[in-house]
Order: sequence, then C-alpha cells, then structure tokens
Amino acid sequence: MTQSFLPDAIADSHHHLWDLNASIRYPWLQDEYNASTFILGDYEPLCRDFLPNTFRSCWGDLPVTATVHIEAECDRSQALAETAWVADVARSSAIPNAIIGYVNLLAEDCAEQLDAHRQYALFRGVRFKPVTSRLANESVCNMAGSLQDPRWDAGLQQLTQRGLIWDLRVPYWHLLEAASLLKQHPHTQVVIEHAGLPWDRSPAGLAQWRAGMQALADLPNGVHVKLSELGLRGEPWRIEDNTVIVRDLVSMFGPERCMFGSNFPVASLRISYRDLIRAMSQILSPFGGVARQAIWHDNAVRFYSMTVRMENQRD
Repeated sequence: MTQSFLPDAIADSHHHLWDLNASIRYPWLQDEYNASTFILGDYEPLCRDFLPNTFRSCWGDLPVTATVHIEAECDRSQALAETAWVADVARSSAIPNAIIGYVNLLAEDCAEQLDAHRQYALFRGVRFKPVTSRLANESVCNMAGSLQDPRWDAGLQQLTQRGLIWDLRVPYWHLLEAASLLKQHPHTQVVIEHAGLPWDRSPAGLAQWRAGMQALADLPNGVHVKLSELGLRGEPWRIEDNTVIVRDLVSMFGPERCMFGSNFPVASLRISYRDLIRAMSQILSPFGGVARQAIWHDNAVRFYSMTVRMENQRD
C-alpha cells in the first residue's frame, strides 16, 4: 500500500459514545454483561466511558471531519434522553454531526416518539432492530417484531413521511427478508449496517450473503451500505478475510452508495482506528480517487445531511 491511498477526509458514519457516570443507563455495559450474546465475544474493555476526547485520541491526526452517532442500546425508557445527551455533547465537542436514535417503529405512539426526537437538530433517523434468529438455521418468521410483522408498514410510513433514515441491522440470513419488506416501501431511506453482517465466510455462507445484499442493492430505494464492523467472533481482523466483502459491496451498490463506518469503540476489540484506516485504504486502493473520496467522506455527509464544522476541518 502506498501513502497516496490514505483518505484526505473521513466522515465516520457509525460510532457510539457513552458516559457510564451519567444518569443514562446502558444495561449491557453496566448491569447485564453477557459475552456469549455479543457479536465479538468478550467485551469487557468496552465497559468504561467513551467520550469525544477518547474517540479523538483513537484517530489522532487522521483527517476525521464528521461523525454519526448511532444509539448505543441504553435503557429503552431513556432513548430520548440519550438523543438529548448526544446533542448536548455535540454542541461542546463539534462531534457528532448527526444522530441516529432509538425509536420503537412498531409502537402505537411511533409518530409521537419520532417527533420528540426531531426537536434535536442533529437527529436524522432511527436504529430499531427487527427480531432476528440467533443462527442461520433457525427461524423467527412471522413472530412479533420479525420482518414479517405487519406493523412495519405503519412505522416505516411514519419514518418516510418525516424524511428520516432507517439504519437497519440484521445478520446476513435475514437480508432477503429485509429486501422483501423494503420493496413495499420504495421511498424509505435505508442504510444497511455492518456490511450485512457476513459472519459465515464459507462459500455457502458468502453465497447467501451476496444474494441478500444484491436483492437490497437492486431495490429502487437506493439502499446504502456501511463498510463497517467486519470483525469476526474469535478471529483477528485480517485484510485477506475482508477484501472480498468490501470489494463485492462496492461492485453491487456502486461507490456512490457505500460509506465507511468504524463502529468504534466496538471495533477496537479487534483493530485500532489507525490500523483500520490503513487496512481499508489498501482494500479500496483499486478504485479511483473520486470513488474513494465518496466512500470515505462524501456519501456519509450527503446521506446524513451533515454540516462539517470548522473545528473538525484540516488545513
């Protein structure tokens, strides 16, 4: 890899912040530690504050100019308080530049929840996870909260009417179901988190992942995808494992619908921020400069309607 492939500007489309000494509770970090259910296994190193200064120390002199905060699974009764706290952090820290909060899209008061979050100028949309199965050979089809739940129609309509985004996180074996649902909502803005979570890198697993991601890429919505959280449970972060994933996604979605996301601090369990940028730069090196700039920076700024504040700009 040559230095010229490192990005001139980075808009990080996916990270989290939390203050474990504040009033907002994060049960998974503070009360209900359970490595067996976490995507990367043991996560004890995450059970401490992760604030803007900590995040900045991760990237150092790298040209990060804008970031998107994704709800961090606080106590669900405090979801609005989390958005308010992040908005307050942004006022004093110049990051984040957009907020994706938690709203129960299947709740009867979904519209009221959305409008409560919209009082915060940086609020751009929602991460609300469908009910999914733990394993590819298990099914939750037609269960309450699954992608077949008829209540999605009303919730996604409320989201679309307000011009808000759905950050959608499902493992690869649910991607075709997600495409089927979104086909009925062609005007909903959607971004698929974490590359569609291709956890099974066997030929059969990758074939199932590709089929789902291609179905999503072919939808008229202009579905976007985050090149984020490529880490695997029990495995180190390896370029040779992840190159095919990233390059396949750029081929399927086009460079105009792919965006970089770090998923820090979670991804720090597998790789440092600087090493992540270097590795992704190597993976993206075959693409032209315009395509790389779109993936690293421009697509996220556009999709999340971010204003890059002067404090984050580099000379």
